[in-house]
Amino acid sequence: MKLSLNKFYITSNLLVWFLLFTATLAGPKLFLTEAELPPEKILYYWLETFACALLAFTLSFAISFFIDKKINFKDNWKTIVWKILITFLIVQVLYTLLIWPILNIVQQYAKYQPSSEMTFTGKIYNVFYFATLFIIWLFVFLTIKIFHQLKTVQFRQLELEANLKESQLNTLKGQINPHFMFNSLNNIRGLMLEDVGKARNMLTSLSETLRYSLTKSDINSISLEDELEMVENYVAISKIQFENRLHFETHIDNASLSKQIPPMIVQMLIENALKHGISNLKNGGKVSLSTSIKDTQLQIEVTNSGSLQRSENSTQLGLKNIKKRLELLYGEAATFKLREIENQVVATIKIPLT
Repeated sequence: MKLSLNKFYITSNLLVWFLLFTATLAGPKLFLTEAELPPEKILYYWLETFACALLAFTLSFAISFFIDKKINFKDNWKTIVWKILITFLIVQVLYTLLIWPILNIVQQYAKYQPSSEMTFTGKIYNVFYFATLFIIWLFVFLTIKIFHQLKTVQFRQLELEANLKESQLNTLKGQINPHFMFNSLNNIRGLMLEDVGKARNMLTSLSETLRYSLTKSDINSISLEDELEMVENYVAISKIQFENRLHFETHIDNASLSKQIPPMIVQMLIENALKHGISNLKNGGKVSLSTSIKDTQLQIEVTNSGSLQRSENSTQLGLKNIKKRLELLYGEAATFKLREIENQVVATIKIPLT
């Protein structure tokens, strides 16, 4: 949550600082005195209040922006406390260096000359006064920040669980759907007349595919190596239908095999390549799966012959599912791109390594 850039927060922060300094600076001097004050003195008190409030707002905005950008509340708490403490001290130094030149400018503008200069003790008191106000503000800001972050995490967790349940239901519906199950069984039945051993192997692959989709679709992550075993079974079954029209190859970086990925996500890419790519080509084509580690990210790429053609009857459910799950699990740290390059469709997923 970028609380520092929230319009409501910015407006409220400025208003609160102004009211606070009005109550402690201009208010007592203007409304708790019975003497009639000259206009330049009244102007000076209001300008002093506004200048202090504006400086406090600017510095508080700077530290809130720094916290939003540079402090991750998932880090070690000692590190977080030290960062905030150092930033707080820097702000105090900046306030001390800036406030007196600013008030001198205010005096010149209001044409007001105080009867006595501010003593060193008075200036020290002013620093502690501002520090007290800033500690109160910092406590309120961090409370709001942490509370909202906890709510966001809880909301994301609930949304993720709901999405995973929906994915599981979609998978189950896909299993019941005759498009994959019945076609596979019919193809295996026909294969039994030609090669019983191969048909038996295909039944095993089909069984393993269904077992994987049932047992793995309700968890958040699985190793890439386990996912590739399921993909091999899926491709083996699909080759019965496509026969020589399907050419499948892999280029797997061994270092990527142990990395964690959302289950079924590679299978969805392969399924999309077969359904919307190879099946639309009379002579078939090639599907290539590659994995690599680049810049602290796991890159998964599926390339298939064909072009990007969006059918009117297509719901793009598989692609939407991939994007949504990546967003919920990794936020903006993971990306999914689908593009056409030289008569080939390239789907690329990049997942941060943790």
